[in-house]
Amino acid sequence: MLKAENLTLNVDDEGGKKCLLNNISFQVDDGEMLVITGPNGGGKSTLAKTLIGIQTPDSGKIILDGQDITELDINHRANAGIGFAFQQPPRFKGMTVMKLLKLAAKDELSDKECCDLLTAVGLCAKDYIYRQIDGTLSGGEMKRIEIASVLAKEHSLCIFDEPEAGIDLWSFSMLIQKFEEIHTEKKQSLIVISHQEKIINMADRIMIIDGGEIKKIGTKDEVLPYLNGVQKCHKCVERLEGRA
Repeated sequence: MLKAENLTLNVDDEGGKKCLLNNISFQVDDGEMLVITGPNGGGKSTLAKTLIGIQTPDSGKIILDGQDITELDINHRANAGIGFAFQQPPRFKGMTVMKLLKLAAKDELSDKECCDLLTAVGLCAKDYIYRQIDGTLSGGEMKRIEIASVLAKEHSLCIFDEPEAGIDLWSFSMLIQKFEEIHTEKKQSLIVISHQEKIINMADRIMIIDGGEIKKIGTKDEVLPYLNGVQKCHKCVERLEGRA
């Protein structure tokens, strides 16, 4: 179980302070899938980076399976059981895809299991297993390889930041199957940041973040009517601005 308690994060902004997260509190139960959605720039990725240790909150706590991990760095949080797939994955010149997957799994994967992971995210294993993780890979290829690296090891909690970005429809369908496997078969906890309707409809609960605040959190029946209303409102504003 993950608990976020009163997370607040401010950054310097043109001589003042800008609030990126404002008193964020929620929890993710064991085996639960929480989908976080909301407008761009609303604080979704900032929250994910705070949960994994890239950003440090000014106040509040992060509790994972009863352990306070607020002061732990990203490596220690990974060891504690958090897996994370970046929206824009980093590159590692000189490292092969197979080496990355084996490192992610702490060398517990066979060559065949590495190939199976690549297939699961829509990549031809024989074409990618010995490729270097450098600038020759496209953004979409990097995205899929990083998702495979998260899937390489079982975690208490997996966090995916817009996993649908940069992948084709066929790969997306395979990714959905993987999320279903993690959620329903392996009973691992999932946080997925997404705007994609299919992913949102998979959620046990949905959380909407805007302006660094939780606007709504609850089941699909509780949140989807609110979300649909917000989207209609935004479309009306866009039409009005287009006419101005």
